[in-house]
Amino acid sequence: MLIDDVHTPAVLVDRGRLDRNIKHMQSRATEQNVALRPHIKTHKSVDIAKRQVEQGADGLTVATVPEAEAFVAAGFDDIRLAYTVIGADKYERLLALMDHARISFCVDTLAGISQASDFFADAGRDVEVLIEVDVGHGRCGVPFGKPNEAVALARQVADAPGLDLCGVLTHAGQGYHGPKTGETRDDALKRTALEERERILEVAAAMFDAAAPDRDRQAFEVSIGSTPTMTHFQNGERDELTITEVRPGNYVFYDAIQVGLGACELDDCALTVLGRIVSKRREDSGTERAYIDAGKKVVTTDTGACTDGYGIALYNATYMREHPHVDITGLSEEHGWLKIPGAATFEVGDRVRLVPNHACVTVATQDELLVVDDDEVIERWPVAT
Repeated sequence: MLIDDVHTPAVLVDRGRLDRNIKHMQSRATEQNVALRPHIKTHKSVDIAKRQVEQGADGLTVATVPEAEAFVAAGFDDIRLAYTVIGADKYERLLALMDHARISFCVDTLAGISQASDFFADAGRDVEVLIEVDVGHGRCGVPFGKPNEAVALARQVADAPGLDLCGVLTHAGQGYHGPKTGETRDDALKRTALEERERILEVAAAMFDAAAPDRDRQAFEVSIGSTPTMTHFQNGERDELTITEVRPGNYVFYDAIQVGLGACELDDCALTVLGRIVSKRREDSGTERAYIDAGKKVVTTDTGACTDGYGIALYNATYMREHPHVDITGLSEEHGWLKIPGAATFEVGDRVRLVPNHACVTVATQDELLVVDDDEVIERWPVAT
């Protein structure tokens, strides 16, 4: 099948770019002497996860219990939920997976530790947990500036039956905030990568000395994860502890936000949305308005620092070059709104290809990914969850 024969809207994955991105990130991890545990919430694809493991990935990261179930069922045997898991219903489902795979997840409160401990101790099983640390994103995790709180949690986990403290984990989501005043994009990524490394190592050292002094320091896991910060990640050491693993996810595809942040070039983007012009109108100003059959249910309404509109429009359905005169200015549920100054280059019925702002959310709405090589569809990969 050719791209011109595909039913729209559809999500396309360029196989050559995908494989290049996977190999490049694996090389970055190997150079820095860290394990690569890719986050599959970006692609939700067993086929892509297999390619990552074949290149050297050590286990997988997931965000949800259903993702963990889907990938254990597919044969993957080392799954980390980079999420604070709460609730006996979720613990029950993870317990069922522990006969088939190594399972670990995050805790970041005394209440969460107590609930997990009660369940797994009653079940007669020990489960590995990591204490989540907030290194500046402002979401879940013990704030990096409160080491006493982190130490108290570490001691609580160390004393809790049913729990095994295997390390600490963070996500430097502030890498998506873009440059501060006076910074370049590159400066911002370097700063955030340094913050992530230094802050998590400081907390890890304090926690280890307080709660796990008899353990092997080399076996204590220090896990970080963010595609933007991997651009400038350099491993480091504090009190004989180093970063042991990285968990980027978006890098397999990249997207318009990553291009805007400077984490990649447009030529690195492997995922695109294919739509079709269903209507167009000329305004009194001479500006053309065109509407495609790919709206917020496919493209998503996410926006980010250093981006304009809702993605990057490409010249046509085949050539991966940015169209400099077309802006994606709005989205409704089933429509994408295009602004085309001057003479229109698209006609009703023409196909349009665009790079969405946030690839992860785009994939989450789909049943399958169409794998392409130039203008040919060569495979169909199901979305697992």
